[in-house]
Amino acid sequence: MPEVTAKFTTDVIGTCGFGIEINTVLDKDSEFRRIGKMIFLPTWNNSLRFKMKELFPWLYDMLSYIIPQTEVDHFIIRFVTEAMNYRETNNVIRHDFIDILREIKNNPDKMDDIKITQNLVAAQAFIFFAAGFETSSTTMSHALYELALDQQIQDKLREEINQEYTKHGSNSSYENVRKMNYLDKIFKETLRKYPVATHLMRHSTSSYTFGGSTVNIPKNLKVFIPVFGIHRDRDIYPRPDVFDPERLNDEAIQTRHPMHYLPFDDGPRNCIGARFGIHQTKIGLIKILRNYKVEVCDKTQIPYINNSKSLLLAPKDGIHLRIIKINQT
Repeated sequence: MPEVTAKFTTDVIGTCGFGIEINTVLDKDSEFRRIGKMIFLPTWNNSLRFKMKELFPWLYDMLSYIIPQTEVDHFIIRFVTEAMNYRETNNVIRHDFIDILREIKNNPDKMDDIKITQNLVAAQAFIFFAAGFETSSTTMSHALYELALDQQIQDKLREEINQEYTKHGSNSSYENVRKMNYLDKIFKETLRKYPVATHLMRHSTSSYTFGGSTVNIPKNLKVFIPVFGIHRDRDIYPRPDVFDPERLNDEAIQTRHPMHYLPFDDGPRNCIGARFGIHQTKIGLIKILRNYKVEVCDKTQIPYINNSKSLLLAPKDGIHLRIIKINQT
């Protein structure tokens, strides 16, 4: 399932972000999909680069002049440069992410003290591409995994989807999708049980002492926030290993501290693409579940075992499900 859903989200990012039709669903030799796999491949080289950036950013900056660029780096830089040059030459305007990057590059005076370089522009495209397809596809796969394990929840969701199709047809607008309350609860519970980023890292800009205690966070300290641990805390979420969409209904949410649910982080550094990712994931689930039923099969991993080598939360042996076509009336 992660491969199927990643092809879908890659195509969405290609169309909405970069204005191109990638069509990885049908093209098994898609260069975009190959590059996408390489970004999150749990290799020794990738792990070392990631850990160095995270734990010793000053050292990584010092070594950046001698560390060779990866194939992914070359691909993103080449793609963004060619796309921007083509649009400049042919006066193409699509109001997408590439056009935003063009605006930044052509108006560096608006960026305060930030020096605008081709590599900086390409880095923004890399983050949009990498964070945009993998996180959403992982969430879709985990949701389908839980729905395959509980057919009653799946049937209830499909009923809601079909009701919305009766009202609005195939018009999956942002507002129409937002009205699907049960889908929203399933989406939220999926990210509660399977937060894509298992931890968050922050850097304290000032010293802070917690009220009513002597616990102090000094200035310039790296702080790791254990999202997975919070989401699986029995004192916050009773029976945390049970998939229960109703624990994320509006009433239940109001009873908890807002920092007890952090799939998109919070505060000024929260996920800038949250609304895009939520809508993309829900659209994918709607399209699949309206036309197909998902069930467990002989290769389905039960119980779920985390892959300790993966950069994002993922099962050790992947997510394998049986897909059965539904004949719509």
